[in-house]
Amino acid sequence: MASSAQSGGAGGGGTITSNPRVWIVAGIAVAGVIVLAEAARRRRRWLRGKSSAPPDAGAFCDRFELSPPPQPPPPAARHLLSGLTFAASDNFEIKGYVAGFGNPDWKRTHEAPRHTAVTVTMLQKQGATCVGRTVMDELGYGVTGENLHCGTPINPASPSLVPGGSCSGAAVAVAAQLADFALGTDTIGDVRIPASFCGLLSFRPSYGVVSTLGTIANSQSLDTIGWFARDPSVLHVVGEALLPAIAGGLRRQFVFADDCFQLLKVSNQKTVHAIKNAVQTLPGYQPPKHINIGQYIYSNVPSLKEFCEPATKLQEGMSALKALSTVMLLLQRYEFKASHENWVNTVKPKLGLDISTRVLRAVNFAHDNIKSLYAIRNELRAALKNLLKDTGILVLPTTAGYPLKRNSKERLSSGFEDRMYKFVGIAALSGCCEVTIPLANLDHHVSLSFVATHGSDKSLLRTILDTYSLIQEQVVLASKLVMAPVTNGDVDVDIDIDASELLKEKGNSAFKRRLWSKAVEFYSEAISLSDTNATYYCNRAAAYLELGSFKQAEADCDQALLLDKKNVKAYLRRGFAREVALNYKEALQDFRHALALEPQNRTALAAERRLQKLLK
Repeated sequence: MASSAQSGGAGGGGTITSNPRVWIVAGIAVAGVIVLAEAARRRRRWLRGKSSAPPDAGAFCDRFELSPPPQPPPPAARHLLSGLTFAASDNFEIKGYVAGFGNPDWKRTHEAPRHTAVTVTMLQKQGATCVGRTVMDELGYGVTGENLHCGTPINPASPSLVPGGSCSGAAVAVAAQLADFALGTDTIGDVRIPASFCGLLSFRPSYGVVSTLGTIANSQSLDTIGWFARDPSVLHVVGEALLPAIAGGLRRQFVFADDCFQLLKVSNQKTVHAIKNAVQTLPGYQPPKHINIGQYIYSNVPSLKEFCEPATKLQEGMSALKALSTVMLLLQRYEFKASHENWVNTVKPKLGLDISTRVLRAVNFAHDNIKSLYAIRNELRAALKNLLKDTGILVLPTTAGYPLKRNSKERLSSGFEDRMYKFVGIAALSGCCEVTIPLANLDHHVSLSFVATHGSDKSLLRTILDTYSLIQEQVVLASKLVMAPVTNGDVDVDIDIDASELLKEKGNSAFKRRLWSKAVEFYSEAISLSDTNATYYCNRAAAYLELGSFKQAEADCDQALLLDKKNVKAYLRRGFAREVALNYKEALQDFRHALALEPQNRTALAAERRLQKLLK
């Protein structure tokens, strides 16, 4: 019995170890347990990620609701902003809520105000509802929108990129459709930069036009109240609520700052082409103009030369724009120090690395001639008034290209910041008003700024409202133009070569069929796409000669020779235009220039003999 039982026990164990099916079943069971455990682990990680995602895209630091007064009974008109919601940056004082100025140490060391910021109250009275206060860079001193304490609000337009600052949360609240519009303070681009990065419209009013009472200052003579919107009509109606009634018509001429566009790492041809085409369809608008705004500033702001680095004649304009941004930053440091040095030295707040660097530069700032900084402000405002007068709008890029990625260990390059400050500094230092609009349909990141003279706020907003939809339509058309990549050093530049060359060929075909006016139209379109091609001007000059438009022909040849001093056809055609105008000496000089380049040119030889006889 005992033997049998022992044998059975041994035999049973042998059956288990020798049966492969049992091991397969056991293996599947173990694998199933492992798979379930891994799935559970991944789900826990996913849930943690979901729970750690900031509510409301991380835009708000305080959530509350300040309702407007009741609507007046009929027949009284409804409030201007009835039904609209808005948010305000963390430096706007709200009765009963301590403003944090982007930093918990500031909030800890200050008390709740007894009054609400003037602009917030004005908007409430016009029917708008305030839904909270938004995250901003610490002490209003950053440009990326990152905050060591509150985190970085999520840019709805490009979630992998920073939203821009300092008014990052206000921009994100509007872009994420959490509010219809939002308030921020723009010192050196604090509203315009995040508007560009988040694909929004924004407005920086003329300095002093909208009250800053009830906001925490970064730099008192640079700070303005600005606002964001997704729609130009909302941008405009907020202006109607906040801006004083000032007489003034639409601004009817765009002036392109060509030197600023050249600082971008993308072609400006599509942008210029889109706006030109939009303007052509509007009654009463004058043809756009072009200017080297840096050179203009260099020549018309004499006090700036003290801050300009030594430069060649060709580089004077860039030197002036660089000096302008330097003066802007020096003024900001001086005024920040005057307002906050005692608090910084007493509290010693915990600041992010980039903000700490900027704040230390400010509190350690020393400059011998502060008066010169303010003198430059006045001279610049007068110079822009003289340039733009009552009808002009200066057009330039808002920022210098793509923003940084979120949570990147990199910092903005000095080159990127230099270019950006050159763009934002013109309105900031002059105190002029500026609208920023996104051009999201172009195949590169472009946001445009429109600057008008100080006090022209309402007319600028009306002009943008008038032209915005047409500009966007033309942007869509321009984005469909055929592009050819051209390498320029280490930079890939998109130039409308295929489209402009096609237009040139159409012009040539019309010329051969003796359709001179049609040829001029095609050549003009080619020039609008690529205005640095001497051949296009030279060909149009030939068509103008056939039409008897000798002054226009001469002007086109002038431009062609500026672009290409060895263009023989340009010398010949300008020579003919001058000869017809009886300017024989100048004509002879042109034909001799052509002969210097092509000694056997028969046309030039015959013209030289003919003119020599006429001059005897």
